[in-house]
Amino acid sequence: MATPLQYGDPPRLGPYVVQARLQSLATGFVYLAQDAEGRAVSIALLTRGAALDAAARERFLAAARQAAPARGGVRGWMARARGRGPAGAPQIIAMDDGAAPWVAVPYASGGVGAAWFLRSVLVSGTLIGETHGPDFVPYWLGDRAPAVPEPPPPAPPLTETRRAVLAALSALVVLVVLTGAIAWLLLGRDEDTAPPSRPLPPTMFVPTPPPLPSPDDTLKPSPVPSPGDSGTVSPGPSLPGDEGDPI
Repeated sequence: MATPLQYGDPPRLGPYVVQARLQSLATGFVYLAQDAEGRAVSIALLTRGAALDAAARERFLAAARQAAPARGGVRGWMARARGRGPAGAPQIIAMDDGAAPWVAVPYASGGVGAAWFLRSVLVSGTLIGETHGPDFVPYWLGDRAPAVPEPPPPAPPLTETRRAVLAALSALVVLVVLTGAIAWLLLGRDEDTAPPSRPLPPTMFVPTPPPLPSPDDTLKPSPVPSPGDSGTVSPGPSLPGDEGDPI
């Protein structure tokens, strides 16, 4: 019976979109998935504990490799006759033998699905003789999480080719040279060559007329001091026609 997916279930396995859980076993999970064309498939995926155990992972892959060549036609009949294809194994249409291996077979309701390949993961009993004493339990049975494949590595950062780098460097050098030339033309040339100064205009000497005396500037006779005045009085200038002692 199909149950919804739970936390930790992979959303995709290779080209298949995982839709639901079909079985949950101690060694792995069986999922119902769909390919790009809408065909339903059954996928068996190991648990994380079984995938980390080299022996358990190799038993799962050995069962998948033995069933892989068992196809229809003459080649499939010859492979089964040689014992390479185990009886009752479903037809494998895709598989992944990486760190988290899985096997995909066509989905058939009520038929043998991908859970057939999970039977060989656990080893029970003894290889020779009868079973004596308790059976052993693998150490990895406690890790029941699905073995989710690792995500693909991120794409490397984009790097330019050597030719593109040289072209960008050349353009930068040309831009720096043009900027320096423009700065020299705008600043350096003004400081080196100053514009010539204009000559001063010639000096014009214009003669001015002599000053004319005003009526207030006419000579007036200075007053004659009386005998009672004390002090020395400077004689004033004599006018023509005035009587006085000769000098």
